[in-house]
Amino acid sequence: MIELSAKGTARTCDGLSRRDFMQVGALGAVGMSLEHLTAAKAQGAIAQDHDERNVIMIFNLGAPSQLDTWDMKPEAPSEVRGPFQPIQTDVPDLHISELFPRMVDHADKISYVRSCYHTAAAVHDTGHQMLQTGRLFTGGVNTPHAGCVLAYLRGRRSGSDLPPHVLLPEPMGRTGGNLPHGQDAGFLGKSYDPFALMADPSKENFQVPDLLPPPKIEARLGRRQRLRAIVDNSLKKFEATADARLLDSNFQEAYRLMTSQQARDAFDLSKVPRAQRERYGVDGEGNLTRFGQCCLLSVRLLKAGVRFVTINTFLTVFDEITWDIHGSKPFTSIEGMKTQVAPAYDTAFGALLDELSAEGLLDNTLVCNLQEFGRTPRINPAGGRDHWPQCWTSHFAGGGVKGGRVIGRSDAIGGVPVERPVEPAEIVATIFHSLGLNLETTLPGPQTRPFPLVNFGVHAIEELF
Repeated sequence: MIELSAKGTARTCDGLSRRDFMQVGALGAVGMSLEHLTAAKAQGAIAQDHDERNVIMIFNLGAPSQLDTWDMKPEAPSEVRGPFQPIQTDVPDLHISELFPRMVDHADKISYVRSCYHTAAAVHDTGHQMLQTGRLFTGGVNTPHAGCVLAYLRGRRSGSDLPPHVLLPEPMGRTGGNLPHGQDAGFLGKSYDPFALMADPSKENFQVPDLLPPPKIEARLGRRQRLRAIVDNSLKKFEATADARLLDSNFQEAYRLMTSQQARDAFDLSKVPRAQRERYGVDGEGNLTRFGQCCLLSVRLLKAGVRFVTINTFLTVFDEITWDIHGSKPFTSIEGMKTQVAPAYDTAFGALLDELSAEGLLDNTLVCNLQEFGRTPRINPAGGRDHWPQCWTSHFAGGGVKGGRVIGRSDAIGGVPVERPVEPAEIVATIFHSLGLNLETTLPGPQTRPFPLVNFGVHAIEELF
């Protein structure tokens, strides 16, 4: 991720590390892709009528149980169906769990894909990779996140100081596999990494660290000419490298972001009335929820020009109660979802759809709710459900999606798809389709080989549109 304030190790004689400059410079690069944009338009990669499309990707880290949420099986045996009851929505034949009353209110806006699956290992990390990039990482090739692809092809919006892709509240942490999670730009290079918030927007005195000048940055900037002189006189070979060009060309762009009033205003939640913030959810002690404030912040960022926002509902499966409902400690049980996880999600997601609709943004904003896999059809002895990549449900709203639909079908116990099976690559292709990107577009892949956005022959879930 891009971190402006990270400390470097190799320093110049005036105390300023090369890495300090490189990390500041990298952020500006996402606004400098006019060449890529022109080339993409020339090869028909971008549909002109979709240029205003945005994406909010909500990643439900930990993986909700399909049987207790959006693909209930009330006729199944008790060890399969779980403890919760289905609610009939206003859409004929569409039932979802009683855990999500706000989602029931928005049934006409949301469509569900109940036949998602993958065949990779049943570990969180592999699912994170595939659902955000469309591919499992193999052979040392890290495929870029969908939002990073958009940043590469379209760059920063005209008139906006904000980067095209923002990650809230921070990158995924440990989830047990020690593998990359697919939340960066991969082989496209760090210039196209998302801007990671690295802060909890629900906290008092919330500030974005990377919009604050790093310590002593003013003095360091005053010495920039000295650094340039050192480079000119002593490091001619470095001058010819891509790193040097990045340093020289994009430093001012990055500094513009750090000093942008527009960026500061977009991230400043202190200007939002408390009542409005509370609509996105409070916990049992009256504190604002982290996920809820991330959803609120995502709307402000879109209005300020950000194209793609990725929200992690949780950051790890080890140090907090999440969708990872194995039952035994440190995890929660199926019943545990009822008191913490589901209410916070339902309230925030409902408020997000409310505000996007009220602001006239929903038609041009795809809100996709993804996860790494499903949960076992049968409840385990600890009262939970374990990892199950064979079947789960994803849901979508806005961005051209027609609500009130159910795509695909699972079997009688929610264990495998029996109608319209959907692989991760198709889900990522659906995101690109909503954005108006031609799926035949190629990226400059590893070893300079052309690299398609998704595997050749993969299509979007066209039934959603």
